[in-house]
Amino acid sequence: MTDPVAEPRILSAADVEAYLERHPRFFLNRSELFDRMAVPDRTMGDQVVDLQSVLLHRLREDHHQLKTVQRTLIQSARVNQQIQNRVHQAVLALLGARGFEQIIQVITGDLSLILDIDAVGLCLEATHGAADAIPGAVIRAGVQILQPGVTDQLIGPGRDVILRADVIGDPVLFGTSAAGLVRSDALVRLRFSQHSPAGLLALGARTPDAFNPGQGTELLAFLAGVIEHLVRAWLDLPE
Repeated sequence: MTDPVAEPRILSAADVEAYLERHPRFFLNRSELFDRMAVPDRTMGDQVVDLQSVLLHRLREDHHQLKTVQRTLIQSARVNQQIQNRVHQAVLALLGARGFEQIIQVITGDLSLILDIDAVGLCLEATHGAADAIPGAVIRAGVQILQPGVTDQLIGPGRDVILRADVIGDPVLFGTSAAGLVRSDALVRLRFSQHSPAGLLALGARTPDAFNPGQGTELLAFLAGVIEHLVRAWLDLPE
């Protein structure tokens, strides 16, 4: 003969109270329970504010705000880490180039894949004497020739990087075929030498807010600095 199945024991209010008294830190790691808790409505007379309800309401609002901020920070940290890894990969690809023409190929052909963007433009201003400073290898597909002063007009005098959201891609920077994809871009000044034309690196994305003024520019400036140093080294240009 089998024993009858024992009926599950139903916890009483006294059991719950006794448990919480024995474990006073129970709610520290379970703050989400506050969102489902109800508090007694204490009637304290006309024109009397129930501070308990007000404080609990504020605690719940603070809890929601902290959770939102936490999720935003985590997502931002993940995105920043991804961008940093991609820039590091781009730098390694540039350092692995075995000649000046290969550096141009990495910039105009490989950077878009490595950085997970849609268009890259390497631009040089057609200043007087540019042909003597930069060899004819740069006057090729993927390198855009700008009118003198365009870099300052786009980025602004004294600035090195500008991020623009919700724009229409400029064929002058990205070429006719790639410009149609661009809806946000990053423009980075390139300073090769006092004796070479002004340069500009244009990075474009099809997402309108992939680049926006609220983002940091340190990694882009670092990438530009690596490109400048490598070009100077291969062309034996002065600082």
